[in-house]
Amino acid sequence: MARVPLLDDKTNPELAELVATLRAGRRGALINVYRLLLNSPDLAMAWFEMSNTVRWKTDLDGRLRELVIVRVSLIYDVPYIVGQHVPNLTIPEGISAEEVAALSDWRASKFFSARERAALAYADTMSKDITVPDAVYAEVARHFNERQIVELTVLIGAYNMNTRVLKALEIDPQT
Repeated sequence: MARVPLLDDKTNPELAELVATLRAGRRGALINVYRLLLNSPDLAMAWFEMSNTVRWKTDLDGRLRELVIVRVSLIYDVPYIVGQHVPNLTIPEGISAEEVAALSDWRASKFFSARERAALAYADTMSKDITVPDAVYAEVARHFNERQIVELTVLIGAYNMNTRVLKALEIDPQT
């Protein structure tokens, strides 16, 4: 059970306009992360805008984006995010169930391209060590242009924040 209440427009009618905006941007659903964030309406809106930007308004392809998001979520053991992305967002991006399973030990896997491996190594390093060694960055720079490097870095950073917030507040899985 989440450590803070999960709100909606029924529990808090004054949030109806914000809830309508969130639902419209989530194909009609008000998922638990936003129900949790409604405890701070301005943060809920900022989170919504940031999530939409890092996921949909970048030059990163969807497959790479989903691999990185799921990998960061696995590092921190946040089943809520994995459940939100697998399979509903991973399959449409061409990621098989076997590839998702291989993300736990991606270095030993045969599934991922050199570009994807560079991004996964970057995600691991940013998430586990924070400081990125020159060799890891150089490999990222071989496969991504400057805009994409910024977008990849912010995507990883955003999902590091997401995982930590959701883990700390013990968010409930979607039902």
